[in-house]
Amino acid sequence: MRVAEEQMISEIVNYISELVPINFEQTKNKLSSVIKDYHIEKVEKEEIHPDLTENINLFIAAKKLEGLSPDTLYGYRLELGILAKKVKKRTEEITTSDIRVFLGEYDHLKLSTIGKKLYNLRSFFSWLTAEEIIPKDPTIKLKAPKTEKRFSKALTIEELELLRECCTTVRQRAFIEVLYATGARLAELQSLNIDDINFQSMSTRVFGKGRKEREVYFSFKALYHLRKYLNSRNDNCEALMVTIRKKHRRLSKRGIQDEIKKIAKKAGLAHKVSPHVLRHTFATLTLNQGAELVAVQELLGHSSPETTLRYARITEERKREQHRKYLVL
Repeated sequence: MRVAEEQMISEIVNYISELVPINFEQTKNKLSSVIKDYHIEKVEKEEIHPDLTENINLFIAAKKLEGLSPDTLYGYRLELGILAKKVKKRTEEITTSDIRVFLGEYDHLKLSTIGKKLYNLRSFFSWLTAEEIIPKDPTIKLKAPKTEKRFSKALTIEELELLRECCTTVRQRAFIEVLYATGARLAELQSLNIDDINFQSMSTRVFGKGRKEREVYFSFKALYHLRKYLNSRNDNCEALMVTIRKKHRRLSKRGIQDEIKKIAKKAGLAHKVSPHVLRHTFATLTLNQGAELVAVQELLGHSSPETTLRYARITEERKREQHRKYLVL
């Protein structure tokens, strides 16, 4: 085994030993058997200009004070960190051409993904300009790529029922019912604790984008299956959704997504199903059942009704019904 591989294994084993008790030799042997077919080479950390690092930290701190979510802050830090490694310049020396070259390296990605990267960079440099840290915003001349607007397809009532039938555990059924009934975002529900649920009013308060607080509601069906799931647990974890394995801990967003995928796979649905699709389904079905647009907008936590309309798909039957009902002459 080469020096780089031995060093890496030793560092990993030492790190793991600080977290849990392990057998050093057995763990080293296991790791050695796993990486034996890989080429391991230590790469030195790239030089990043301290001026740019400092400004990135200032930007993240400012956005944190504005109430941006941890996920959004992580996205900013990740994107800006990659830029810093690429350009290796002082902040004010970064040019429009530098940004173009940086984004050009991602031409294999979807245009929407490149657009998101540009959005993150624009936020950073426009903030620096507003704070008078740099004299000119290098992203101001850059146009976001035009993309075809695609929205997650909402489930039909039949598809939703099929998902329910394909749940194999009380935990899975609770996930489906709670995600659909509340119309909440995955991150909003994942962060909830049991004590956050008001079983009497059948509601809970969630924190959305920008830490905006709002009330969301459970259906009788959702509350029934949530109680059933909670009663099946024998752990002391405060989280509403927890892992199956002991020691029980808060289930990650990826863990919830994986459970939904398992159910959808068993149901054999042709299109993608995710927590976000269930949110779209909530919007579409409630509006098609006659719910007021403004009410659905507030339940979803949208800042404008236009966003809510992009979420929902009004059926032809509903359009025809509304046309006949409200056409005066």
